[in-house]
Amino acid sequence: MAAPNRTAYWRSARLPGVRLMRAELSDHRYPPHSHQAIVVAATEAGGSDFVSRGTSQTARPGRLLVFNPDEPHAGHLNHSRGWHYCAFYVDEAGLRQLRDHLGLDPCTGFTANTVDDADLVRAFLRLHRALDAAEPLLAEELLQVSFGRLFRRYGDGRPPPTPEPLDDRRLARALELLRARHAEPVLLKEIAAEVGLTPFQLIARFKRRLGMTPHARLLQFRLDRAAELMRGGLPPAQVAAEAGFYDQSALNRHFKRAFGVTPGQFARAEAGNPGQDRRPTDA
Repeated sequence: MAAPNRTAYWRSARLPGVRLMRAELSDHRYPPHSHQAIVVAATEAGGSDFVSRGTSQTARPGRLLVFNPDEPHAGHLNHSRGWHYCAFYVDEAGLRQLRDHLGLDPCTGFTANTVDDADLVRAFLRLHRALDAAEPLLAEELLQVSFGRLFRRYGDGRPPPTPEPLDDRRLARALELLRARHAEPVLLKEIAAEVGLTPFQLIARFKRRLGMTPHARLLQFRLDRAAELMRGGLPPAQVAAEAGFYDQSALNRHFKRAFGVTPGQFARAEAGNPGQDRRPTDA
């Protein structure tokens, strides 16, 4: 029997715009999803296979994973017995703080999802362990060695690429409709008819241009709304219906599958308890 998946999630005390996660996974499968933040993940042990930008890639020790905000990706454990990794989620507020700490503008995009730089992976793992516990001077040094090196060496100096190709008017309109109706029951044939496509054409266009089906993108809008509500202080028990989920169990299931943590873990981290409860718990 596989060991239970264990995760910890918290908000940095030193950089409140940065969230941190530690995961010990034995059987988790991430469906297509995205984050409203830059994601940087460093593997400690094991590995996984993931799909992003239409290609299959591998997470492993010595390789850093980087995803732009709203960049869809999916993953599952490969032949390894598990995947242990540490991740950073950097939102717009976190980027502004990093700019101040690093003396540069890190509002940059990344043209690749993998960075093969074992020294940089070790730097991020060390930062993850010490960011809030270290003395201020040491924390500054660790930020420079990790995020400073990442942005200077591997950022392309431009804003992240637009995640949704708004030059495709029909696709853009379909996205607007899904976003506006995320809390309602939505029928594929209705959305397709409103944008002048057949359901088959709509699905094909979503998968080709976004790497997600219409339903997966609708689910992402709901997850983003749920996260927004919990950041605003609404308890998970009240979030499900307003975000468009059938009930709280549906919210719990989809949130955990996409983000690796439960709504309760997420809400506690966002409720003003930075740096607390960093020990992995069953998730």
